[in-house]
Amino acid sequence: MLLFDISREIFSAPVYEGDPKPKSRFISTIGDDSRYNLSTVSMCTHTATHIDAPLHYDEEGADIGSMRLSYFCGKCTVVTIDGILTGEDMERLLPHCCKRVIFHSSGKAFLSVSAARVIADSKLMLVGTDCMSIAPPFDEHMPHLELARGGVAVLEGLYLEGIEDGEYTLAAFPLKMKGLEASPCRAVLMREPKGY
Repeated sequence: MLLFDISREIFSAPVYEGDPKPKSRFISTIGDDSRYNLSTVSMCTHTATHIDAPLHYDEEGADIGSMRLSYFCGKCTVVTIDGILTGEDMERLLPHCCKRVIFHSSGKAFLSVSAARVIADSKLMLVGTDCMSIAPPFDEHMPHLELARGGVAVLEGLYLEGIEDGEYTLAAFPLKMKGLEASPCRAVLMREPKGY
């Protein structure tokens, strides 16, 4: 089994404008006064590679701690694409995809409202991107809201350099944080070596 780590490192990843930068601090280090290292972390739940739960944009939506784990593990299609995707684009693409789709775009692909609506109506479980946000900068709200109302998990901030298009198994489990709208995750793609 080949494993591909598609997560960004927490402390060096770009930070969405306005979000706090992640910080770490050792509160104990091995030395004369301590026999162990102990650290704390302060960060936004949308730092680096993370999952948005429906609660992020829908006050009635599921929080990250209550979403079924099946959303975050299973067959996944990686597709290279760029630009602002429309509903028509999604209608052409989704019949060829698994229930989880990741857009490989070098940070250049976003969902329009119509694209998000088609995804929400399709019963897709998860949509992912290597952008900091699945929505374009001029309209963050409505695409996220459509996905939230459709119960779709949104996986953002992926690192997809060197990842080929095709079908994989995705594992991207959020931390179990009851009541929150998002969580960092360690996202991994898995695939059998060619020829097996």
